[in-house]
Amino acid sequence: MTRKVLVSIAALVMCAGRLPARTGKYVVGWASVSVTPDQPVPLAGQMNTRISKSVHDPVTATALAIEAVGDGGVIDQAVLVSVDFAGRPGIVEALRERLRPTLRDLDLSKVIVNGTHTHTAPETEEGIYRVPKQGVMQIPEYRQFLLARLADVVTRAWQARKPAGVSWGLGHAVVGHNRRAVYFDGHAQMYGATNKPDFSHIEGYEDHAVQVLFFWTPQKALTGIAVLVPCPSQEVEGESYISADFWADVRARLRTRYSSDLFVLPLTGASGDQSPHLLFRKRAEDRQRERRGLSRTQEIARRIDIAVAEAAEGAGRDIHFAGPLAHTAGPLPLPLWKITDSEADAARRELDRLMQLPEDDRTAQFHIYQQKEVLERFARQREDPYYRAETHVIRLGDVAIATNPFELYLDYAIRIEARSPAEQTLIVQLACGYGGYLPTRRAAEGGGYGAKLSGSSVGPDGGQTLVERTVEWINALWQERP
Repeated sequence: MTRKVLVSIAALVMCAGRLPARTGKYVVGWASVSVTPDQPVPLAGQMNTRISKSVHDPVTATALAIEAVGDGGVIDQAVLVSVDFAGRPGIVEALRERLRPTLRDLDLSKVIVNGTHTHTAPETEEGIYRVPKQGVMQIPEYRQFLLARLADVVTRAWQARKPAGVSWGLGHAVVGHNRRAVYFDGHAQMYGATNKPDFSHIEGYEDHAVQVLFFWTPQKALTGIAVLVPCPSQEVEGESYISADFWADVRARLRTRYSSDLFVLPLTGASGDQSPHLLFRKRAEDRQRERRGLSRTQEIARRIDIAVAEAAEGAGRDIHFAGPLAHTAGPLPLPLWKITDSEADAARRELDRLMQLPEDDRTAQFHIYQQKEVLERFARQREDPYYRAETHVIRLGDVAIATNPFELYLDYAIRIEARSPAEQTLIVQLACGYGGYLPTRRAAEGGGYGAKLSGSSVGPDGGQTLVERTVEWINALWQERP
């Protein structure tokens, strides 16, 4: 990100408390594009290298451009881009640089890229896996392919802006489940076995809300919907094919229900400790699903489809063609999860051990990457003890949208939503970067993957700071009536 953009964002943060939620007429544009490669690629997610063998269904990027225009001109802007990928650092910054020469009427600091966090999409970050040099599309090549497609989809959505209306609603679907099992001795394990005598309980809450934004033409024809589900799209995460996971089936069902050209913008809600996988009651769930003749991804899509239909009840009679739009954004400094000298020594010893493993070890490179990250963080934490999380808060009518770059544990989102003055509050994770897992204090005490130093830049103290600052920013956008 350039110094100019950082200064611009910092200025927005400084004035967040006095940003007025002014009213304007909404103009909205949509576009979608496939980001599916035409050759084998390394797949993101999991601890071992997987090379795609086929395409089960396309991975896509969808862009939603929103602007409010008043008598004096543009009031505010936002572009939300949802991508079927794991979410990695550097993507949004590189995208903004590509857009800078052409989209001069768009404030590029207000372009947001979030990932659906499918584990069956191409990898965009080097160093996590050992990638064969032959017969495989290399990561830098796919990254450039992806950026070109993202620039195209943002440009087309921005240029397609037309007068539009928005409404919102709430449904419910059982999709995400807390994925951390806790045992009587206090330790926790992600995807831990629950049929053991020492199993105590599931660690945390589950959120089955499905929050939906509906967008309409002036003639009240539905053009697209944004759907927030607090669960990563990881039902088929271990496969060796390219797939958008359950979002492919969701798109298909929603287009069958509404129209074949409907745009669908998936938003992954806070779900660092959530997953579609079942830790218990699996046989009963499978029996019911099989009676319907559905796969697991199709069953999840069925539930989301019904939830969207619930949210749509009355939405066509409550369309807002004008209203508040306010967007504040900035690099929010959060304290790093501090690494002690003894923890750094342990990371060095573990790295030395991993470096001795044979090259064909399936998970060595993944763990090498994590230990190197811990040591790099240890080296810089005295000089700069903060992780600067690009954070966005948008007011759209009576809805708040707040983004963060983490695999955010659900408790944090509940804290924000419970204190928000908005009618609905959408917390979107894995947006504009990747800060790793952000676990709660109880998760950190239980330990296990997803709740320890490796894989987490920010710990529980930083998580609560994120809550407090996000609530402050939301409140600021509701202080001044339009």
